[in-house]
Amino acid sequence: MNNLTQESKLRLAALEELYREASAHALGYPVNLTFDYKEILPFLDYNANNVGDPFHGTNYRINSHDFERDVIARFAGFMRIDPEDAWGYVTTGGTEGNMYGLYMARELHPNGVVYFSQDTHYSILKILRVLNMRNIMIKSQENGEIDYDDLRETIRINRDVPVIFMANIGTTMKGAVDDLRQVRNILDDLAVTQSYIHSDAALSGMILPFVSDPQPFGFDEGADSLAVSGHKLIGSPIPCGVVLTRKEYVARISRSVEYVGVMDTTLPGSRNAWTPLLLWYALERHGEEGFRQVVGRMLSLADYAVERFNESGISAWRNPNSVTVVFPRPSSDVIGKWQLAPYRDIAHLITMPHVTREMVDELVDECLESERVQLAR
Repeated sequence: MNNLTQESKLRLAALEELYREASAHALGYPVNLTFDYKEILPFLDYNANNVGDPFHGTNYRINSHDFERDVIARFAGFMRIDPEDAWGYVTTGGTEGNMYGLYMARELHPNGVVYFSQDTHYSILKILRVLNMRNIMIKSQENGEIDYDDLRETIRINRDVPVIFMANIGTTMKGAVDDLRQVRNILDDLAVTQSYIHSDAALSGMILPFVSDPQPFGFDEGADSLAVSGHKLIGSPIPCGVVLTRKEYVARISRSVEYVGVMDTTLPGSRNAWTPLLLWYALERHGEEGFRQVVGRMLSLADYAVERFNESGISAWRNPNSVTVVFPRPSSDVIGKWQLAPYRDIAHLITMPHVTREMVDELVDECLESERVQLAR
């Protein structure tokens, strides 16, 4: 086998340098860059494949199903469902998890209508087109939370049709949480007899279990399925996530595939066996108390960022239990350097574990300088 040319080696070195520099200025997207998985690198030497359902055997024995089941059990505890009643698998990320939840809802309620707010992640509309599901967009409040009055009135008009509610447990731009308790109360008040709630908890799903006063978000508050990202708060070199639902629901859609000896219950056939190991390893290293401390530091830094902006004369705010700090959209140069996520007249920074006070200070100073330059023109 030929070795890499010097040109190819230089190209890889340049890519690594780009990654290193960009990682030092990553403030706008919910990714945790403080991870270390060196201990499990030897498993990259194997063609591991988590084909099929992690809770059933398979003819292909080079897999990490056992570790995947451990991950699902731990997430079940975080999301407030008895592990004996829970089913799930490790996904490629939030979009696949949301697609699975809505797919399950469609299979249970083929004639249902999906309700979601205007602050819902852009991928949901794409998923709804792929699944060919009827849907209605609901207004949002100023803080990004769904407008419950608009939701109530819209469901009332369509109360004869099963309700499928797409809950935001931490919206993309503002970190707002749709209150599942209020949603369930609306369904009860309107005597809706057929309903399903899927929670998109990509980031906040790993925050709310570790705070003292969380908004209603989990299975104990009425969720029927829930998706969480793994590469966000936990941190991973590969995008991944977890989707959870109830075993009784999955039993209605499963079928056996003889030639690989598995139950076909997941969206993909062949699945990544490496990402369950990553998540298992991180959960083992941190433990529940470790994540509680990580979340506490993130929230404390978010408080600091809000104070630092406001003291400097730049209006900033955040939702309760959110690490997403919203502030006026700065110049394109500031957005580019810090990889900020802009939307219309706002931008945000997210105080992930790798973010420091020094980074926040530098961002605020550059936003101020950007304002001065604009005023001087």
